[in-house]
Amino acid sequence: MKYQVIGEPMPVVVCELEGGESMITERGSMCWMSPNMEMQTSAGGFGKAFGRMFSGESMFQNIYTAKGAGMIAFASSFPGSIKAVEITPDRPVVVQKSGFLASESGVELSVFFQKKAGAGFFGGEGFIMQKLSGHGTAFLEVDGYAVEYELQAGQQIVVDTGNLAMIDATCSIDIQTVKGVKNVLFGGEGMFNTVVSGPGRVVLQTMPVSGFASALAPFFNTGSKYLPDAPGGGGFRPPPPGAKISF
Repeated sequence: MKYQVIGEPMPVVVCELEGGESMITERGSMCWMSPNMEMQTSAGGFGKAFGRMFSGESMFQNIYTAKGAGMIAFASSFPGSIKAVEITPDRPVVVQKSGFLASESGVELSVFFQKKAGAGFFGGEGFIMQKLSGHGTAFLEVDGYAVEYELQAGQQIVVDTGNLAMIDATCSIDIQTVKGVKNVLFGGEGMFNTVVSGPGRVVLQTMPVSGFASALAPFFNTGSKYLPDAPGGGGFRPPPPGAKISF
């Protein structure tokens, strides 16, 4: 399988397959393909399907197999990046919920439970994440741009809530309380940060969906019928024609 990631900020990965090669996607992310791609939908067994549901994905997988040389493309659902990760039996990875986009058929998606209760409650990633194991190339959907670090044994990095996209399964996750009452109340960073300890890779994302939603929240209507003015001007927005106005 050969691939190319193109486009921004809404990227797509275009995969060139040889006859008999297959690709798996969990959420129907296929956006175009050659006519000789054959699709099959499979749950892959009740246990695996149930685990995928808990990890934030669909219970069913779409499997696309090339009947002869073929092409298939998978698109991101949010502005950001598509990161290709090589999965091997000795190097599985753990990713955020809904971070899996597509993979070769040798990659297996399963549920991953946080071992520490504190990290599950307050770390921002939740108790349940996704684990990718097996063998092959997997494509991950990253919110914003992807920044990768390689941690040595005992080395740590402190990450704001929601900015953790992927870690090697050899890494561990814990939480750290923000020190100082003023820092908690007025710092705008919340009460907890996520602490990732090596050894292993850490992939961070610059624009988590939660942060993006919080930034847009002040611009959405929450009570009245008409949107308030956005910063920078714009004036009063008149009601649509025929609308009844009461005072």
